[in-house]
Amino acid sequence: MSSLWTPGGEHPVEPDAPAGGDLPLGKMGPEERQQAEEMARELAAVQEQVASAPAAVVVANHLMGFYELAAIHLSQQPPNMGEASVAIDALGAVVEKLPGRLGEAEATMRDALHQIRLAYVSVEKALRDAADAGESDESE
Repeated sequence: MSSLWTPGGEHPVEPDAPAGGDLPLGKMGPEERQQAEEMARELAAVQEQVASAPAAVVVANHLMGFYELAAIHLSQQPPNMGEASVAIDALGAVVEKLPGRLGEAEATMRDALHQIRLAYVSVEKALRDAADAGESDESE
């Protein structure tokens, strides 16, 4: 019997138990069963690949996702500052909470955090300047 880890704890998973309303394996036709078994093998291979990678590498990959998410929100017209802020804060929280634990990627992650914070401030200033210029034009 295998198990599934969730933030709420470890949960046993029985191979023939229904998952998300799907048919139990024992009640599937041969083709459906073959597809389900292939998916299970693919999932096991992915899990093995993730388990063999150093956690610092996987975390750094996710951190770059936060960086890219922030950059996407900053590049929208108009920029979505609130959403960018969430991604930047998430990036900063992890980088600043794990000093010395992010391996070879740590310096890159610190640089990325610094650059995206500078970009945020730059976009915020441009928005403020544009708003100020709009107010000046209206008062003339």
